[in-house]
Formats: sequence, C-alpha cells, structure tokens
Amino acid sequence: MKTTLYRASSRGHAYHGWLDTHHTFSFANYYNPDRINFGALRVVNDDIVEAGEGFGTHPHDNMEIVSIPLYGDLEHKDSMGHTEVVRPGEIQVMSAGSGITHSEYNSSDENPLNFFQIWVFPDTKNVKPRYDQRAFDFLEKKNELVQIVGPKDDPDNQALWIHQSAWFSLGSFDKGSEVDYKVKKKGNGVFAMVIEGEFTVGGQKLHHRDALGVSDIDELKITTDSEHGRILLIDVPMVF
Repeated sequence: MKTTLYRASSRGHAYHGWLDTHHTFSFANYYNPDRINFGALRVVNDDIVEAGEGFGTHPHDNMEIVSIPLYGDLEHKDSMGHTEVVRPGEIQVMSAGSGITHSEYNSSDENPLNFFQIWVFPDTKNVKPRYDQRAFDFLEKKNELVQIVGPKDDPDNQALWIHQSAWFSLGSFDKGSEVDYKVKKKGNGVFAMVIEGEFTVGGQKLHHRDALGVSDIDELKITTDSEHGRILLIDVPMVF
C-alpha cells in the first residue's frame, strides 16, 4: 500500500476578497512539484464565494469537471446554452472536451457559497462538450456511501457519468461506523477527503479537510471517529 497525506493546513491558499480558496493540488499561483495530481485526479479546489460574486466566463477543454456544493447555491451558465443552479444535495458534471466556456456565480445576494470543484483528466480527448446535474440522497442516507459519479461505459453505473474510469462516492456517518471500500478497478487508487468530522482511513487519522491518497490496494478500511462525519472518495486510475 502506498499513501500520500494531504493535510488541510498544507494546501495552497489564496484570498481575493470575494473568493477564499484552498487548493489540494497545484493551481493558479500555487505550485508544488510534489502536488500536481493523484493519478487522473488533477484538481481539488475548496472555494468559498461571497454573496453575488463568482467566476466570470472562462474557457476549458479536455477535462472532466465535477462540482459539489456544500452550502449555498451555485449558478452555472455555459456556451452550450445551459443556465442552471446547483444546490447542496445536487452534483454537476461537465465534459469540457473540444472546448467550452462557462461562468460560475453565487446566486445568493446574502449568503456565501462553499463548493468543491474537481478536475479529472479524461480518457478520450476532444469529445463533444456536455453538461449534466442530478440530485442525490447522500444528505439523507446515513452510514453508507452513495455513488455520485462513474464511468460512461460502466453498465452498473446509475449515477452521473464522465469520460474516465473514475468513481466518486459521498457518505455521512455516525461515530464508530466502518466501511470496507472495494476499489472499483485494478490499478486504480483512492483519494479520500474528509468534508467534516474525523475519520481513520487506511490506518491514518484524518481531520476536517484532510485527505489521503492510497494506491496499490484492493480494499480500504474507513472508520468514523467523530460523532458525525462526511467523507468524499474519488477512485481514479493511477496510470492514464
């Protein structure tokens, strides 16, 4: 088993007044040669956006982008004609493919927005851009993982899909709950990030916003140490 520990306090940080952001991997003005990616996982940004503010129209290509609102409402507009609001309990995916422009704003004039934006390298380049979003019940379910994203070609995938052999799962757990997570595909690794609470993952104690990348495993044991906790798992190819 190979592990890489990403303490919350070691993340890149930038404060722009309207945006308070933390980067697990190198992004924008934060560069760490030891933190470029974890396999096909390229970006995990933890963004807090002030009321009425946001990211103006900007381009992307050849990246699978997953957005997860934690609190507040995320307004999305893109060059494909979509105008949507993504709320907690909903997940957004976008395949940038051959090229797309979009904007992301906090749709509230009063309350802040906190969301994860996650980028995964695709397994196929220059695909037709696409957008999708869906509501899930991971906020209501307790003590089990809910799959929210999977590969396009997985016949068992009932969640949103992306162009990569990657699976995303979210779960809310009570103290003492244990999960033996089975890696979805041989050669994949698992990036586990604590959204809130405390967990022990693969024998490593993790706190709020800590993360652990684990590879060369078939199964990963996860135990909830706090009264309540939420965790995100991203199961991705290590070679792509």
